[in-house]
Amino acid sequence: MLTDVIVVCPNCQDQKPITNLLTAQSNQNIIYKCVECEYEQKNIKTKKG
Repeated sequence: MLTDVIVVCPNCQDQKPITNLLTAQSNQNIIYKCVECEYEQKNIKTKKG
């Protein structure tokens, strides 16, 4: 049984499933955007990036 990963916004502390919160970039980093407060963090490094 798979469950969604819950992400906590560092700005407003809102908790949402990871679905639709992350955007992949061409350099294999990701962008996080909170749907509640519009906080955005860019160029988050991944293990591949």
